[in-house]
Amino acid sequence: MKIHHAPNTRSVRAIWLMEELGLSYDVEKYKLGDPAMRSPDYLKVHPMGRVPALEDGDVTIFESGAIVEYVLSRHGGGRMRPSPDSADFPSYLQWLHYAEGMIMPPVNTIVVETILLPPERRNDDNVNRATKLLSRMLQAVDAHMEGREYIAGEFSGADIMTGHACTVSKRLGADVSDKPNVEAYIERCNARPALQKAWTV
Repeated sequence: MKIHHAPNTRSVRAIWLMEELGLSYDVEKYKLGDPAMRSPDYLKVHPMGRVPALEDGDVTIFESGAIVEYVLSRHGGGRMRPSPDSADFPSYLQWLHYAEGMIMPPVNTIVVETILLPPERRNDDNVNRATKLLSRMLQAVDAHMEGREYIAGEFSGADIMTGHACTVSKRLGADVSDKPNVEAYIERCNARPALQKAWTV
């Protein structure tokens, strides 16, 4: 399998997943904004010219959550996901998708307004609104994580998604000092050797 990857992007999730499962993979590495990601050849892999994208034989798939579900279904051997009849399965599904549906939209706004746009085009009101919204999204995680080590029972694909989203939120300045369960969860995820490796690829 080949992962198209740029450091400090959502493609870290795909690397983390592979490392947790002990699967072999190749990496095609880019820098964010790399012109190669807009080339006709790469646009055949990912039509938006973004990362991650996964090539597995004749299968090409993009979107980090879809990659997590695909790899676990095809190559996970039953690991890192509760069975559909498990009491943890509904929670697994919810938090697997919560990361992109609820946490990452305000993260995206903050990244655009504080990093990608030139200073003269930035809007503090957008950043303030996104920061408040992000705090609310993380508050839900904090409440869910009370008394839990991981999102849905044992460590799972839902942690790849939500653990990464929480980490990125904190790195962008989200205040988690009033969310002790989130703070401990971020530390727990980032203590895992597989994620430590993923951040360095």
